[in-house]
Amino acid sequence: MKSETIEKKQEEKKTEKKKREGEAVINIFTSFNNTIVHATDMSGRTLAKVTGGMVTKHDRLKANPTIAMFIAKRIAESLKELNAKSLYIRIRAKTGNPAPGPGAHAIIKSLSREGFKILNILDTTRVPRGGPKKKGGRRGRRV
Repeated sequence: MKSETIEKKQEEKKTEKKKREGEAVINIFTSFNNTIVHATDMSGRTLAKVTGGMVTKHDRLKANPTIAMFIAKRIAESLKELNAKSLYIRIRAKTGNPAPGPGAHAIIKSLSREGFKILNILDTTRVPRGGPKKKGGRRGRRV
């Protein structure tokens, strides 16, 4: 009798662990040519990765906000299977660009509509600090 109750308690603990909400980090890289979304857990292991080329076959549409919505839908499906409810979002644009590409905002909007709780949005775009010599020669580009 006692062993049965102990076994039931152990089973309940196992189900509680599975039901617990998870957190994930969504890394969004958007340029004006492509959109890449990489979902990881808090330690950095890959949970899902979807790019614009996986959703559409047209090169010109890979950075489109409409395609970004489909990317977000695919990421949301895989995260729901893994029971991740709250997200930390990191947006990264091409180095030196003043703003991310057109897909970043659409992805965040779609994920929030899917029912995920967005805890933090961080811009991790790299900033050039001098860098290599620009092309154009000593007197610059003459127009």
